[in-house]
Amino acid sequence: MSTGLIIALIVIVAAVLVVAAVLTLRGRSPQHGRGLKRRFGPEYDRAVARHDGDEKAAERELAERVERHGSLREQPLEPAQRQRYEERWTAAQERFVDSPREAVAEADRLLAELAKDRGFPDGGQYEEQFAALSVHHAHHVHGYRRVHTVAGARVNADRDGDGRVDTEEMREAMVEARALFEDLIGSHRREESRTTTDVRG
Repeated sequence: MSTGLIIALIVIVAAVLVVAAVLTLRGRSPQHGRGLKRRFGPEYDRAVARHDGDEKAAERELAERVERHGSLREQPLEPAQRQRYEERWTAAQERFVDSPREAVAEADRLLAELAKDRGFPDGGQYEEQFAALSVHHAHHVHGYRRVHTVAGARVNADRDGDGRVDTEEMREAMVEARALFEDLIGSHRREESRTTTDVRG
């Protein structure tokens, strides 16, 4: 082979590698975005809205959440714990008729405690707990945000007489929060079912 032919082959191979690298990088960014959008669902759209439509900034935030909390393993609940949580949730729903604000505050506390018992960060660090929950329960986590916001509005109202929240908003927050509650309790049921199947199998 002549030197000229060898140089030509090297140039062609280098050009092909450069084109392949560019196409891979171009393809990776949208795929990364689509993967995050699929994983986070409605939470992806809320993150984009919080970043004034800047998808890249929202994706950086969500990717950081996945990196921080993606490896978290949810802890199973003891049957007695699960029953207590279900009883407390039922009591909060019943209390809503006469005392909606107290019911919402109890739902907020209950979700924070349940998440902590499942292995998520402590509810005293709401933002961190919420971020972790959004990685593992993205499709239902908004209910926790709403209940927490409404419960916070109650605290502000008690403190300065402002921050009114109407009953319908509180009811909607409770309904949305119920979905996360059931998801956290339901994940345990799925784990239990899987364990039972494994034992029988």
